Amino acid sequence: MGKAARIKGDLEDITELVEIIQVLKDVADTRFNELANRKDRFARFGQSFVEFFRMISLSEVRHPLVSNDNPKTGLICISSEAAFMGDLNGRVIRHTLAEMKRIPDCKLIVIGRKGVEKLKKVQPDMKTIVDIQEKGLYEVAIQLKDYVIKEVMEDRLGTVLLAYPWSKTFNLQKPRTIKLLPCDELLTKQAEFVDSIEHVLQESDPIDIISYLADMWLVCRLYEVLHDTSISEAAAQSQQLESSVQKMKKDKKGISMAFTKARKGDIDKGMREVFTSRMMSRR
Repeated sequence: MGKAARIKGDLEDITELVEIIQVLKDVADTRFNELANRKDRFARFGQSFVEFFRMISLSEVRHPLVSNDNPKTGLICISSEAAFMGDLNGRVIRHTLAEMKRIPDCKLIVIGRKGVEKLKKVQPDMKTIVDIQEKGLYEVAIQLKDYVIKEVMEDRLGTVLLAYPWSKTFNLQKPRTIKLLPCDELLTKQAEFVDSIEHVLQESDPIDIISYLADMWLVCRLYEVLHDTSISEAAAQSQQLESSVQKMKKDKKGISMAFTKARKGDIDKGMREVFTSRMMSRR
């Protein structure tokens, strides 16, 4: 087998790899666009959700999920379990560790297998939720909501923060921290929509209404954050795959040039061998 034949095999292999990775990148691009287009429904739900309670003001009612003096803080870290997310997961984990230094004695809650693997030595007894894709985003949001509400209502936590990978634009993903509880902003927004109605019949206790509001709002907020994480996954995967495609195209170009050179060399070698054999036969 000539040198050109061996290089041709490498060229065919890298050509197939470039095509496969390009398909994966196109899938990631499509997923990013689909997820980004769905995001506006969260804003519409939030507005409708608050306006639903516009007839009464609950701002003066105290509830642990809305207002409490417990200084203990829970910090949720959401990491991605998707492929090609090593760099972004690393930044989220470093951001989480920086937040832990800023908030001494905070309780760590880690979502995603990658984050658990990296942070399990920091707090061995931390709460963890893994297998996000298998369980589904909504089921994970419900499980996380139930846990944090129980911790707050039983006075083990007062404030709950959440760090996750946020896609500001398609080309910019970065760690972000938001406050989940207490959700005092919920009643602040609700008060902005209060109508001037003299008599309102309240069949439920305001405390029960707040519990229902906070529970439903928290599920929606957590699901939105997990949705944002999926958007970041798609964008980060697309960028990583694009980088790989460009690198492999460069390698392919080098192999293609080597193949052309080797083929010419094999042709020259063959011609020399034919010429030499004819000269030998004449002699």
